[in-house]
Amino acid sequence: MQREEKQLELTLEALISQVADLKNSLVSFIYKLENEYDRLTWPSVLDSFALLSGQLNTLNKVLKHEKTPLLRNQVIIPLVLSPDRDEEIMRQTEGRVPVFSHEVVPDHLRTKPDPEVEEQEKQLITDAARISPDVAQKQIQSLNKMCSNLLEKISKEERESESGGLRQNKQTFNPADTNALVAAVAFGKGLSNRRPPGSGGSVQSGQPGAGAIIAGASGMQQVPMSGAPAQQQPMLAGVQMAQAGQPGKMPTGIKTNIKSASMHPYQR
Repeated sequence: MQREEKQLELTLEALISQVADLKNSLVSFIYKLENEYDRLTWPSVLDSFALLSGQLNTLNKVLKHEKTPLLRNQVIIPLVLSPDRDEEIMRQTEGRVPVFSHEVVPDHLRTKPDPEVEEQEKQLITDAARISPDVAQKQIQSLNKMCSNLLEKISKEERESESGGLRQNKQTFNPADTNALVAAVAFGKGLSNRRPPGSGGSVQSGQPGAGAIIAGASGMQQVPMSGAPAQQQPMLAGVQMAQAGQPGKMPTGIKTNIKSASMHPYQR
């Protein structure tokens, strides 16, 4: 008898220790969720869940151990009920139960659910017993199909969101080139002040490029259009250069033949 009592005490101490560790882990996790949610990361949440799962498994191992007595065979009987405040109970329950009176004993020492919960549970058991095996199998298959479709939709949404995030994060421009372009347009940074030869201003007779331009112009010929009179030529037919054989010198005069509107080459 004393050996069984000693074993029961050791088991209760181990269970109290395991439950206290589990409670502390739950309190810490709830505190993180309520106060540190802005900097809480998913790996940290997974670590908290893994810790809770490990502690629950350890508690189950203690309860299923072969040396653990069957607690369901133990009966707890309240010896003293008082409406006065009990400091020892306050300490044991960490302030959750200030008194151990007739009002709180049925709730804390209850070994069965509430009568309303028991009635609902019986009703569910009765309804389940009325269903035939074939109907139950069809309902199970329908539920499994719905769950599979839901999981497929969730997986599809996750893949699309991941691909969309990758497309949005992909950079399609070079910031250095953009900054250089903006600086060049706004402030002229990196632009050259030199002008290409012959690209602006009046052409002087002494410049070597002028002779080449005039020589090229003097070498141009007028090609009469087929079907048009030989005497008709387009408006501004051409520039006849005097002194065409002397490259490097500006022409002394420019003759321009302007025909009237009645002599338009396209009229028939």
